[in-house]
Amino acid sequence: MYIVGYSVHLGETIPHIKLPTYYAYAPIRFKSKRQERQYNRLVRDVKKVLPLAIEIRTIIIETYELLQKMPDEKARKRHLDALEKGLQKQYTPRMKRLTLRQGKLLIKLVDRECSQSAYQLIKLFMGSFKAAFYNTFASLFGASLKKSYDPQGEDWMIEQVVVKVITGQL
Repeated sequence: MYIVGYSVHLGETIPHIKLPTYYAYAPIRFKSKRQERQYNRLVRDVKKVLPLAIEIRTIIIETYELLQKMPDEKARKRHLDALEKGLQKQYTPRMKRLTLRQGKLLIKLVDRECSQSAYQLIKLFMGSFKAAFYNTFASLFGASLKKSYDPQGEDWMIEQVVVKVITGQL
């Protein structure tokens, strides 16, 4: 038995049932087993990395709101330094377990979740020197913190997988 809302229209009682949004995509047809394995690997990587990107978005929002309430620049700097040390301690072990492909995917998903590249976020909170340092370090591994997310272009398949994971279809 379910309790649902209702409305009365022209003397008739009409039940209201709110259903979750279902996104329907055309079935993916793979040309080879290799493409199917790549897709399955993408699904696995998104399931592993998407929660991290969402956590990063939450941390950024909370940090930004907290910094707005701080009285002076010195307090903000102290807070950001403490936050950076805490985040490094908490997330370094998790980040070390990511593969290079998952790291590149995380950079794109952070851009998707925050609407800014990882480079821009680091520059905003920690300054341009640290942003350039981290970007140079990432480039040693073939990644770039300036990488943007293009859901209609080259990242269309990632977007499909992300939407399916968020809605519980995968």
